[in-house]
Amino acid sequence: MKIGAHVGSSGGLTTAFERAQAIGAEAIQIFGAPPQTWRRRTIREEECEAFRAGIAETGIEPVFLHGPYLINLATDSEEQLKKSTDALTGDLQLASAIGAQGVIFHVGSHKGAGFETRLPQMVKALKLVLKDTPDDVWIVLENSAGQGGSVGSKFSELGAIIRKTNRPRLKVCLDTEHAYAAGYNLADEKELAKAMKEFDKEVGLDRLVAVHANDSKIPLGGGVDRHENIGKGHIGRAGFEAILAHPAFAEQPLLLEVPGLEGEGPDKPNVDLLKRIRKKVGAS
Repeated sequence: MKIGAHVGSSGGLTTAFERAQAIGAEAIQIFGAPPQTWRRRTIREEECEAFRAGIAETGIEPVFLHGPYLINLATDSEEQLKKSTDALTGDLQLASAIGAQGVIFHVGSHKGAGFETRLPQMVKALKLVLKDTPDDVWIVLENSAGQGGSVGSKFSELGAIIRKTNRPRLKVCLDTEHAYAAGYNLADEKELAKAMKEFDKEVGLDRLVAVHANDSKIPLGGGVDRHENIGKGHIGRAGFEAILAHPAFAEQPLLLEVPGLEGEGPDKPNVDLLKRIRKKVGAS
């Protein structure tokens, strides 16, 4: 188990390593493009080679990209669907070029149309992206908190997408805050065991490749995406002790997306706390 974080890469992708080292992150997630726009910048081959060298020199891995927040494979807009598949394709191509494992992204929202109604469209879009991208990177679906018709708040929805798409490159990242907000009580040891049993049945633990480790500002089942620093939210330190002790997470990278004590994103105190919990539960 590695303790990592989402870090910035402004000033060049390789700057992510310096930021990671400053907070003690052992694995990282970065944006391949600005998350709130469709714009992409050209990443030169030399920068990709330098990033690969950075992985080798620092030992900071795995690396994941996080897709733009605008991606929505369940949209009713043909234009947004095309932009979404293009953005996902671009990030996957970049991930392969820099030696990242894959791209984690929010599948999107059906906005009331219904999951089953939009499922064929999502599957078709994913198959198209898989066909147009390198085989050495994963498409990583992230579970949602459940707000606004968002796809994937239920493990059964993620499982349905994976079964219908039926491709080995499709994986899952479990966000602890999103799961908690969606009604999965990861803070309770028995309920956590029940939730992960459901995950294994619906998705398969072999598909789990990363964890977004975030406490929750929202009570259980609140259905809203609001991250809190580790131990300061409704999951709490005891909840993370249960999570890190569960065998499903023994070999998964934990990537922090918390606000940080200064409100500037994942920081050393949060990384250090998870490391202390890891040591306590014997998951180092």
